[in-house]
Amino acid sequence: MSQSVVLRRRLSYNTKSNRRRQVRTPGGRLVVQYLKKRPSVPKCGNCKIKLHGIKPARSVEKSRMCKRVKTVTRSYGGVLCHKCVREKIIRAFLIEEQKIVLKVMKAQKKGGKKPVVA
Repeated sequence: MSQSVVLRRRLSYNTKSNRRRQVRTPGGRLVVQYLKKRPSVPKCGNCKIKLHGIKPARSVEKSRMCKRVKTVTRSYGGVLCHKCVREKIIRAFLIEEQKIVLKVMKAQKKGGKKPVVA
């Protein structure tokens, strides 16, 4: 005959937040242990790949962790992956270069000189 187990919480429904496991104690009793949800691995905001160097944790656990475990020491660390950050920097640089080239072309047109190819 199986031993009966008494639930510790009032919620008796089999929901995602109410997962439980039966464990036998050293005293020989059968008790219920409630399991916590598994934390998800943080993902890049742009390309949705897993971020390296960041510990997966639930929100409450994150509030207790130190900063170096939650982020990476880089601009957009913990938000974007290294490839997306690199792409963002290159895009910004090329846009600035394009603005400068347009400015030079406009100045040369106004002056009536031939455009100098750099």
